[in-house]
Formats: sequence, C-alpha cells, structure tokens
Amino acid sequence: MKDFTRRPTWVDIDLEALMHNLRQAEACRREGQRLLAVVKADAYGHGAVPVSRAVENYGIRDFAVATLEEAVELRQAGILSSILVLGGCFPGQEQAFHDFRLIPALLDIETARRLNEFSVRHGYCQRVHLKVDSGMGRVGFQADELADQIAELKKMNGLQVEGLMTHFACADELDSQVTTVQQQAFFEMLGMLRLAGFELRDIHQSNSAGLSAWNCPECTLSRPGIMLYGGLPGPGFDEKLDLKPVMNLRSCIAQLRDLPVGKGVSYGHSFVTRRRTKVAVLPIGYADGYNRLLSNRGQGILHGRKVAQIGRVCMDWIMFDVTDLPEVQVGDCLTLLGSSDGLTIAGDDWADALGTISYEVFCRIGARVPRHYR
Repeated sequence: MKDFTRRPTWVDIDLEALMHNLRQAEACRREGQRLLAVVKADAYGHGAVPVSRAVENYGIRDFAVATLEEAVELRQAGILSSILVLGGCFPGQEQAFHDFRLIPALLDIETARRLNEFSVRHGYCQRVHLKVDSGMGRVGFQADELADQIAELKKMNGLQVEGLMTHFACADELDSQVTTVQQQAFFEMLGMLRLAGFELRDIHQSNSAGLSAWNCPECTLSRPGIMLYGGLPGPGFDEKLDLKPVMNLRSCIAQLRDLPVGKGVSYGHSFVTRRRTKVAVLPIGYADGYNRLLSNRGQGILHGRKVAQIGRVCMDWIMFDVTDLPEVQVGDCLTLLGSSDGLTIAGDDWADALGTISYEVFCRIGARVPRHYR
C-alpha cells in the first residue's frame, strides 16, 4: 500500500506472519506450558499495541514488557491480559503497579521491602515474580542472597510471590555448558522456595532460544520474543525453526539519475561508477534505521530482483544501482528489509552485515517510519 500523503517510506507489518511464528513457538513448548509474549521495546519495533492485540485475539493471556510506561500503554489500549514488567518497580511507581494490575519482576530485597510496606499500608497484596540470577550476572537474587533472605520474604504479607524466573546468558549457543549450569542453579533455587513453603504458579526461564533448543520440564511458562518477529535466536536455529519476517521496510524511488563512467556517488565518493549507471534515489536513511554501515553493502528487492545499494548512506537518502532494470520508474517500490516477489532480505541478513543481532536491527527502525498492519 502506497501512502503518498506522507513521504513514501513505510513498514508493512505482516500479522499473518506473526501468527505463523506464534504457532512455531507453540509447537516448541512442552504440553501444558503457556506462552508469555515478549512485547517490550514497542514489540521490538513492530508496534506493541497492534501486535499485542493480535496476539491476545489469538488466545495468549500473558505478556511481558520492560518498563512501567510500556505496560501502561498496553492497559490504556485495552489489553486485559496479565502483564509482567521485567524491569521491576522503581521507587514512586508502586501505586501505578496496583492501579494498572501489573506484575513486577522482583529483583532485590530492598525493592521487596518497599513494595511490601506500601502494599500493607494500603491494604492489598502485590503479585510479583521473583527474579533469580542463575548465571547471567546482571540482576536478580543470587543463590546465597536468596538463602539468606528467603525467611524474610516468606514473612512479607504484602507480597504474593506467584512466579519464579531467570534469564539464560548463552541459550543461543546450542552446545552451551553455561545453560546446563544455569538450569541446575535455577532448579536448586526453586527447591529452596518450595522447601520454604512458597507455592509458585509460574516458573519460567526460556527465551526464544531456550524454548526452541532447551528442555525445561518444570517450567509452566516460556517467553518467546525475537522468534515471534521472524528473527532467529542464534546460529543453527534455521534448522529448528521455520520463521517468516514480520517487518517489511519499503521505500519508493524519488528520483532516477543517469551517471557517466567515473562519477562519484554520495559523501566521500566511496562509490565511483565503472559504467554508465542508472541510480535510483530513495527517501530513507540512517535517521530511519537504515544503518550507515550498510553503505555499499545493502540490497533491495525491485521487480523480482535484488539490486545493490551504492554510495554512503545519508541521514535521509540512499541510492541503488538499477542499471540492469530498464523498466524502472520513479515511484517504484523497493523492499529493503523483509519479503517481496518471493525474495527475502531477513533481519538476520542485516545483522550479519552489521556485526550485530536482528533484535537491534528491528528496534532501530525509526519512529518517523509509519507502520501499516495487514
């Protein structure tokens, strides 16, 4: 769909592909295990509200975000399902967590004391998921801390510890011994809590990589994130998962230029024509998330063929060599990320070229690029 009331650059979000990927996640889970859809960071750049609506309509009833602000956005948009805030509850946010019926990840004893005191004072019980550090080395209760503080946690009448969670550091490595050690540490801490009398409804540790490659029989939840959006959790997962790209970044040709041999293109003349060259100029650049490191390395899909990006990527413009497509016209649409005409440029393709991961690729597609949902 071309919307020329705006600059002709946009993203098509393919909700059918999202549902396909969600079914892939369902096929990976253990029987009886629920899925908790991770929609933080605006659903990895795909649009948290429309993505969450689609996933909730499908039947998912558990969501995770990173911040209170992200959770409130979903509530105000009418999302009724359970929302876990992975980033926890910061001082001053206690009332909002209660008002919007949100569940914070509980990361430390100081936060537990603060939340408990607030909840008791206001006459209610705050639901929480206890986050333990099984080897990520980032946030959460370490095993020795949990052992020292578990009796105090048990006495907190203002908290309902209904979940236990951890996060894998190396689950994207299919032969990782780190993950095996983390699982053992996690289940030891789970045993501590059960011995202390905690009744846990939700037990979870698996992200997309963990869900599709590691068996977690004790867990009641799994947290698919990147796989929902068509990104592979790591190398080798293409043999385990059949994912479809959800984000399709497109832009239309604003101008065609015929350049002679020896003509430099864009800043620094990092590309110089070696033949008479027809150049297509597109109104998109690194301010929109088309990374500058793709200069002279990117590709686009045009008329069923892949064409090469040339010259340095600018803030608002990029150029392509379309010499071999004589039928090309101003207004023709190129797909820069995603699928078109049976061809695909995946987020993982960009990630490989940029030395990063598809998570970052999707999240960096800028807010000034409108999303269209189909």
